[in-house]
Amino acid sequence: MSDIAIRCENTGKKFCKSLKKSVLYGGMDILCSTLGVIPDSGILRQDEFWAIENADFEIKRGESFGIIGPNGSGKTTLLKLLNGIFMPDRGKVTVEGKVGALIHVGAGFHPMLSGRENIYINGSIIGMSKREIDRKFKIIVEFADIGDFLDSPVKNYSSGMYVRLGFSIAVHSEPEVLLIDEILAVGDKEFQIKCYQRMNEIRKKGTTIILVSHNEYAVRENTSRCLYLDHGKQRFIGPSEEAISMYIKEAYEHRLEHEKDRSSFCAVKRKSAEIIGLKLLNNRGEQINFIETGAFLSMVIELNVHEKIDKPIVGVNFYNGDGLVYAANSYYEQVDISPFSAGKQIIHISIPQFHLPTGDYLCSVVVAQEQATNLVDWHDMSYKLIVGRAPNARGLLKLQTQWKF
Repeated sequence: MSDIAIRCENTGKKFCKSLKKSVLYGGMDILCSTLGVIPDSGILRQDEFWAIENADFEIKRGESFGIIGPNGSGKTTLLKLLNGIFMPDRGKVTVEGKVGALIHVGAGFHPMLSGRENIYINGSIIGMSKREIDRKFKIIVEFADIGDFLDSPVKNYSSGMYVRLGFSIAVHSEPEVLLIDEILAVGDKEFQIKCYQRMNEIRKKGTTIILVSHNEYAVRENTSRCLYLDHGKQRFIGPSEEAISMYIKEAYEHRLEHEKDRSSFCAVKRKSAEIIGLKLLNNRGEQINFIETGAFLSMVIELNVHEKIDKPIVGVNFYNGDGLVYAANSYYEQVDISPFSAGKQIIHISIPQFHLPTGDYLCSVVVAQEQATNLVDWHDMSYKLIVGRAPNARGLLKLQTQWKF
């Protein structure tokens, strides 16, 4: 058996912007096929566009793989190609094994039937036998935690209940490939944690997981490799950390370019907050650009807040020649930050023992609203810090030790 679970070979999928022309093109293609003429689906006709163009990658069995990109970049279209809902107009898609998918809230559910009935219907759709559903029915219901609503019509369910039930059926069907779209975002935090834990469990058993999300932390924590799509094109495929950094950087640069273009004919709306600067301080409160490894480090970020930011995120990243080495981020570390009011804002971050290896580092400061990709301001690698060897240390870093004789 091959160790490749999914293979896309120069895959393309096109759509038509005009409904009338879409129907016309469909009729023409059917007529051509009837006459024995195979239409060239790789050529764009008027009003057609590539939703996915030349996607080319492989995903191994048991791998956890992320797909990121802005809205309209083709993420969901690619998932539907992998799930067999769409057929490619160009290239080839090969998926080995049983597929479980969570692409749309309520997909595969009949709104007039109860949750109990929909478990059997949805389970059958994704390949489970009645005997298998009977055997797993109790754990499916317990995981979904829909309580007294099991025998209520699912049309009365909230979006969160839809997701809980759909995810529970999908993961307990024991798929060899699990496709998950952004819909996990509608669940509460407790359920999301349970979902990611369950995904990790089935991945260890050999299930290949494809996760589409705008939440960079979910992608970073739950995937090893990532595909970055933009306008249907494959911009980058590789380690998730590199893909996310590239995505955030390009999204911010694109927004700045858009604001610059707008300035030619209208006043540019100023940022809701601007970074004044970052100060790196030692344990005596002195500003530094050199620190011994293992020593105390304080980081002070100053902001000018012009408009209230309800859900601020603040982050500081350290890079060396190999990429991101360390990040202190309020969202990732679940720091509860109150909304930023207009005026000057100062954030203090203290690290009692800064154990980065000796070397030269560049530091970035990020301020975002609600999610990391929604950047408010960004000083990219604008600050330098040199980490040197402590006098009594041997090697690249100094670690706190305890000795007992």
